[in-house]
Amino acid sequence: MTGFWQPDPLQSLTGQATNVELKVVLPRHGGRSLGINSDRGPSRRIYFLDTPDLELYRNDVIIRFRDRADQRDDAVVKLRPVVPGRMPGWLRNAEQFHVEIDALPSHAVCSGALKKRLGRRDVSRAVAAGRPLITLLSTQQRRMLTKYAPPSVRPKDLTVFGPIHVHRRNFKLRGLKQGLTAERWRYPDGTYLLELSTRCPVDEAGAVAARVSRALRSHGVAPADLQRTKTEMALQAAA
Repeated sequence: MTGFWQPDPLQSLTGQATNVELKVVLPRHGGRSLGINSDRGPSRRIYFLDTPDLELYRNDVIIRFRDRADQRDDAVVKLRPVVPGRMPGWLRNAEQFHVEIDALPSHAVCSGALKKRLGRRDVSRAVAAGRPLITLLSTQQRRMLTKYAPPSVRPKDLTVFGPIHVHRRNFKLRGLKQGLTAERWRYPDGTYLLELSTRCPVDEAGAVAARVSRALRSHGVAPADLQRTKTEMALQAAA
């Protein structure tokens, strides 16, 4: 039994990654019984780059920047979905490249992300100066875009989506050793999303999913009817 998460999607991706991030989107007031409905915890601002018609996202490429008040900023180029064995060695073996399974209750997908750590306030300074955020990407990230982005997409075609205001906090539930992370994303159009997540090795995913589901049910928490990723909501809300 895997609780809120369906076993088939997870099992079909076994062998593609060693870790899985179990995610669940809660209904509008689903966090009240957990005490996580208020905007507490470190805040951050998230920006995405894409064409106005989301050509990158429609071709499984995501460019994300995080302006984090509590630590250094970062820039990420992500492929979702991805088959790790089909990726070139220079990318698969890059120090900052990470492969992981993202699992929502309704589906799971393998993603690969290449991250660059930035300095504090690098993103906000670039935004304030009107400097294109794409200039913050590393040489390897640009090479990754050249390989996977549609040839028709040029840097000058990219639009900034954001900022999206995010509050993030880690917490534990009584009787559950597994720590959970809550992220509340407030989108420019006024909508918001509350997601809970936890990471574990793939071979422990079924047991962890069952334990987390039981703990959440004991607090009267159930998944929202519509399970969407934070990125999907961010881009489609702004497009």
